[in-house]
Amino acid sequence: MQTKSFKILVDGGLDARTATTLVNLCMQYTSEITIEVLRKKIDFKSIMGVMALELTTGSEITISAFGPDEAEAMDAILQKIMALKVGKEI
Repeated sequence: MQTKSFKILVDGGLDARTATTLVNLCMQYTSEITIEVLRKKIDFKSIMGVMALELTTGSEITISAFGPDEAEAMDAILQKIMALKVGKEI
């Protein structure tokens, strides 16, 4: 299992467009990928679940990947979060 924690930095939190970009990226992998905030764990391949988290500036999230392509998935997610300037790894 691969796990990384991030802090959301973007003003206004995670918007629908950015969430959709990240969800679509996660859907490219067969591994189970989850996002957790305040003890709520959601499938990162579900746009409705991700939007329901209402991630705001300063939210601390944990992303986990478990499966055959977990390392590749986590690397891609990390790169995308950094490229979109959504957050930073903590």
